[in-house]
Amino acid sequence: MNPEQTRLEEARQGKAPWRKWGPYLSERQWGTVREDYSGSGDAWNYFTHDDARSRAYRWGEDGLAGISDDRQYLCFALALWNGEDPILKERLFGLTNSEGNHGEDVKEYYFYLDSTPTHSYMKYLYKYPQAAYPYSDLVVTNRRRSRQEFEYELLDTGVFDQDRYFDVFVEYAKAAPEDILIQITVCNRGPDPTTLHVLPTLWFRNIWSWGGDSPRPVLRQATLSDAGGAIAASHPQLGERLFCYEGAAELLFTENETNTERLVHVANRTPYVKDGINSYIVRGRHDAVNPEKTGTKASVHREIEVRPGESKVIRLRLLPGASNQPQNGQGSLFGSGFDTVIQNRRREADEFYASVIPSSLDADAANVMRQALAGMLWSKQFYYYDVDKWLEEHGADPFKPRHRAPRNDRWHHMYNADVVSMPDKWEYPWYAAWDLAFHVIALTLVDEEFGKEQLDLILSESYIHPSGQLPAYEWNFGDVNPPVHAWSTIFTYRLQQSRHGHGDTDWLERSFQKLALNFSWWVNRKDRSGSNVFEGGFLGLDNIGVFDRSAPLPTGGYLEQADGTAWMALFCQNMLEIAGQLALTKPAYTDMCLKFVLHFLRIGLSMMHAGEGIGMWDEEDGFFYDVLRLPDGSSHRLKVHSMVGLLPLCAVTVFDGEVLEKYPLIRQHLRKVLEARPELMAFIHDPVKQGKHGRRLAAFLSEDKLRRVLARMLDENEFFSAHGIRSLSRYHAEHPYVIRLKEQEFRVSYLPAESDTGMFGGNSNWRGPIWMPVNALIIRALLQYYAYYGDDFTVECPTGSGHQMTLYQIAEELAHRLTNIFLRDGDGHRPVYGGSRKFQEDPHWRDLLSFYEYFHGDNGAGLGASHQTGWTGVIARMMHLFATTTSQQVQEVGKSAAVTEVARA
Repeated sequence: MNPEQTRLEEARQGKAPWRKWGPYLSERQWGTVREDYSGSGDAWNYFTHDDARSRAYRWGEDGLAGISDDRQYLCFALALWNGEDPILKERLFGLTNSEGNHGEDVKEYYFYLDSTPTHSYMKYLYKYPQAAYPYSDLVVTNRRRSRQEFEYELLDTGVFDQDRYFDVFVEYAKAAPEDILIQITVCNRGPDPTTLHVLPTLWFRNIWSWGGDSPRPVLRQATLSDAGGAIAASHPQLGERLFCYEGAAELLFTENETNTERLVHVANRTPYVKDGINSYIVRGRHDAVNPEKTGTKASVHREIEVRPGESKVIRLRLLPGASNQPQNGQGSLFGSGFDTVIQNRRREADEFYASVIPSSLDADAANVMRQALAGMLWSKQFYYYDVDKWLEEHGADPFKPRHRAPRNDRWHHMYNADVVSMPDKWEYPWYAAWDLAFHVIALTLVDEEFGKEQLDLILSESYIHPSGQLPAYEWNFGDVNPPVHAWSTIFTYRLQQSRHGHGDTDWLERSFQKLALNFSWWVNRKDRSGSNVFEGGFLGLDNIGVFDRSAPLPTGGYLEQADGTAWMALFCQNMLEIAGQLALTKPAYTDMCLKFVLHFLRIGLSMMHAGEGIGMWDEEDGFFYDVLRLPDGSSHRLKVHSMVGLLPLCAVTVFDGEVLEKYPLIRQHLRKVLEARPELMAFIHDPVKQGKHGRRLAAFLSEDKLRRVLARMLDENEFFSAHGIRSLSRYHAEHPYVIRLKEQEFRVSYLPAESDTGMFGGNSNWRGPIWMPVNALIIRALLQYYAYYGDDFTVECPTGSGHQMTLYQIAEELAHRLTNIFLRDGDGHRPVYGGSRKFQEDPHWRDLLSFYEYFHGDNGAGLGASHQTGWTGVIARMMHLFATTTSQQVQEVGKSAAVTEVARA
């Protein structure tokens, strides 16, 4: 094992708390549901960015390039001032949902350059303008723009002209699990010598102002034997810490308390408040900081002048206990031992990623994969939300339902206080259930234990509702996300099997029991008539439908959803996989195997609608559509060529027959069912028919129907773009879907970039762009079909090209198109950055990667949340998969090939 793998093993066994400290600080706590105590639920305007510097948070903390312990008692982050800004740069700035012409949007340039899974080494880059940050210009100009116009970005303001900015690199290296070295490197990219105020800041999360008897922790100036100084930190739960800095600096102390005088014109309860250091630095108010050098928030203030092209380094260290000596006997805090630790951790990070990133990838691809994984690891956050307490503070009582909170008043049981993988720590600083399942697929490349822990969390009693529903996201825990957690669970289990020769069967069984509760919730709540046709609302696809699918239909009636039904079919298959795995050692699970087989067959029959009336499958078009059932009894297929109609393709799983061989009674029972319902075989793939290597296939699509759906999906004039599968067919660019009902017209057009409606906040768009998670599921599906059909099954790819490909080759081609979004093309440009010359040409920008939420349907440019290395991080898994898997391997070992590595030439 390399050193980082050893640390992971020590953490897993509980021998050393290597994960106790990490990047667990949010990048935006303001504007969140947790901090919203308004009566209307207007979280964005109740707690604004302008409030954040002055107002103590209730449920968490945020900062720039920050870290904290895993309970977020003690936080560290960077603050900067260029001498021009109206405020300290303590946190990232962005537009609220109402300010942006496409919803909320961070307006900063920052990059997660590196991180090991234990955070023994991390590196972050922030680009800080030397001129005044254009706060007002960004708000006013974006507000003025329509949804049809481009967003006004920070580069557009001219603040980076002539390269007048600082590159500020922040590195963390652990000498021991709780001995953290911090190195800040400031580079002046501009043409003139420029002064920068650097304020590394330490503070306690405020846990003492909200009632109860929590004692107040304290920071105070301490002496240091080495050249430099120190701040001693004492916390009732965390114990003693020493924060040391090298060289001369000014120490500034205040309290992490709300400045009520500024915000609401009420006298402060303490003379020193949260924005005291800001007032001292920016406004010159010397009375704003505590001359006694004590408080709950403190900064080490260094004013440095940096010449053009020069770099200056600031070194700090956070140690456990009150001693100012390193735990590992390295001697002085900032001597040669400091540099040795930094260098060693960088080298060990390289060694670790050399064991993860396939050697067949070139330097550019390896850089993409490493930054994708770094983004995943930096996007961990301590998420604290005691919903019962929050509801109580809103005056909501579960036994007095007349007074209701703005949201989440059916989730009193929830108590979240955990490190959770976030979609994006600025735009989405709260977990999202289905996002998390995709995060695990990527995270397990580097830390399978953390991936398992994330799945455990979302299924634990303090998250999952007593009814079995999984919490969607904090804006509405009761909304419905696609049920992909069983897939993520069996994937993680098989990965363990492949790596270690065995899987954690106890964990798999525990997960199965909770997933079964969730499956029952779906069946009981989202199958309106008990006919195995499912609804579910927007199901994560936001504005993809003709209507807002999470609201009552303007026409009355209801929707039978092709995607909802497909998700449940896949859920059935994944539960069957888990039950089958458990049945190999626990015969009691054979009944569950049979239960999920039969349930899938019933869903399949309903999906294809082998009866009277209008079903989701359109035989003439060879495609699936949602069905609108109106109150007068009439029905209409909503003939939108969208991802909704492709997801039934993804409801496929290949089985090797091991359980059937061990328990022949299951096979006999299945044959009886199929003999009694011969119509099943006329509408879905025959689950008994054997394919390559005796495998069987659970799928809606027969071979003929599969070819028809693939022909549409692989048509470059419809779904198959140069950068992946579009969420809506390009056919609708010239042929919008229009339906008129009750004198109302509803329309869906192809929109390859941003949304032109405010549906679901308007900051995402499923009417044309490329989304990484559903593309990942399509690749999974293609490999499942390939394991069954083998090389004998070929189709034209792209449609109309005359070029035949196997399903494996199509999956590989799709993965390459997705990967090419981030790679340099023949001109040295990366499609992800579109027409931005700065990102495409500048040597200090062009190799920095942002992993956007979704991508332009025609040119691959990044759109939406710019740091969503949550599910977009699955690109790392795709790159790894096709660098370590061959078509021959898929034929030999079937679906296990996805977690089994082989060397490729």
